[in-house]
Amino acid sequence: MESELTVNIIDGVLAQKENIILKDVNLQVAKGEFIYLIGKTGSGKSTLMKSMYGELMMNEGQSEICGYDMTKLKKKHVPFLRRKLGIVFQDFELLTDRNVNDNLKFVLKSTGWKGKKEIAGRIEEVLEKVGLDTKGYKMPYELSGGEQQRVAIARALLNDPELILADEPTGNLDPMTTEGILNLLFEISKSGKSVIMATHDYSTMKKFEARTIVCTNGTLKDKAEINHQMG
Repeated sequence: MESELTVNIIDGVLAQKENIILKDVNLQVAKGEFIYLIGKTGSGKSTLMKSMYGELMMNEGQSEICGYDMTKLKKKHVPFLRRKLGIVFQDFELLTDRNVNDNLKFVLKSTGWKGKKEIAGRIEEVLEKVGLDTKGYKMPYELSGGEQQRVAIARALLNDPELILADEPTGNLDPMTTEGILNLLFEISKSGKSVIMATHDYSTMKKFEARTIVCTNGTLKDKAEINHQMG
């Protein structure tokens, strides 16, 4: 039976070199769930995300991401895992020497797409989804920051992933643009994809309420649980 969870981490420990960054990590994320990941700089948010896309391995505990057992994941299987994930970074990470369509084509080709028609069709679909269907021929520098981030989200959607990991996706954007990007990410989660968004932007979070996980004191806590304990 297919799991209803895209993320299932039980008693996880994440360390870099000798330093334990996070321990007692327990996190379950259901399909279609939107989650904020918050915490001070250096609290382990990016480390946790890296462990989800196979950049770092869990040192202890169990971790299953999109059906992959991360404790047994071999390097050669990482690309297959990443096809089930979409990753959105703060600084867009677009290839500056080619237009939007070619940025997206590059990703599809490198993940095994062959047919020209299928590639063109898929690019058209994702650009339409993020409201940029007329911007495929633009170079990244011709787009605003918000538009570049929408291209990055379109890129994350190309392989129809189960899970979107957004690491500070609104960190470089103004409040109006931020709202548009959050709206888009919420819409994506409503279509059945899980979205985990690391952020420092507490004012926008108030407008878009969702389950919030806090990286604090070297572990993860559900914000609702913290509030309950304090209350």
